[in-house]
Amino acid sequence: MTITIIGTGLIGGSMALALKDLGIAEKVIGVDANKEHIIKALELGIIDESADMVEAVKQSDLIIVAIPVHSTEELLPLIMDHVNTQVVMDVSSTKEPILNAIKHHPKRSRFVGTHPMWGTEYSGPEAAVRDAFTGKVTVISGKNESDKDAVEMVEDIYHKLGMRIIYMDPSAHDVHAAYVSHISHITSFALANTVLEKEKEESAIFDMASAGFESTVRLAKSNPAMWVQIFMQNRENILDVLNEHISQLRKFKSCLEKENEEYLTELIDNANKIRKILK
Repeated sequence: MTITIIGTGLIGGSMALALKDLGIAEKVIGVDANKEHIIKALELGIIDESADMVEAVKQSDLIIVAIPVHSTEELLPLIMDHVNTQVVMDVSSTKEPILNAIKHHPKRSRFVGTHPMWGTEYSGPEAAVRDAFTGKVTVISGKNESDKDAVEMVEDIYHKLGMRIIYMDPSAHDVHAAYVSHISHITSFALANTVLEKEKEESAIFDMASAGFESTVRLAKSNPAMWVQIFMQNRENILDVLNEHISQLRKFKSCLEKENEEYLTELIDNANKIRKILK
């Protein structure tokens, strides 16, 4: 089939490579507002050609929207305007605002909302990874509003990518994403800013940073343009999570201020329960 990738960065590029490697895509058309991304995606063999969005949609069997969430929300109705029998899917980190953007569109049923739960701190076509999705989870949201054949096409693709599919209501997805993904990024950004503010010696950060610190702040290298949009789109859920996170930090602060080793041990013991979930 002919597949159009709108957004040739990390997720879109990785998906394009996988679909070509698996023989699912006979041709991949790239659409990207960043012309340098198009040039690089062509050089790397991620896409076979580039085209204007409208022309690309008309030529394709499947359109994958892999651009920042606010841009997806704005562009999706325009994409759907040019859909006949094609299937359109997104890979956005939020679902409710995206699905609401085309809730009353006459071609809504040709859209399938998804969120493959994978990513890195890097961006752009150069960041694309082969076999990125194998063994990972993807969420399909709003399934009941999509045509059966459209859902089956998307399910088949994700199964061939080696992903496990879970189905989730859009609002539930956004709440859970705030807890297991979005708060991790805020914490990483905040910790990086804390260290940069307090530790003025860059060489000390470099020389003394342990693997634990590096893994914790890894996400702080993520693209701000993308994450500002995600945070703002899912701000109500993230604020709820952030309030709880701040409450937990205050407990640790209080233990240290009061030299309460017993309660500090209790807090850490309770946190250790995560081992049973994330083995």
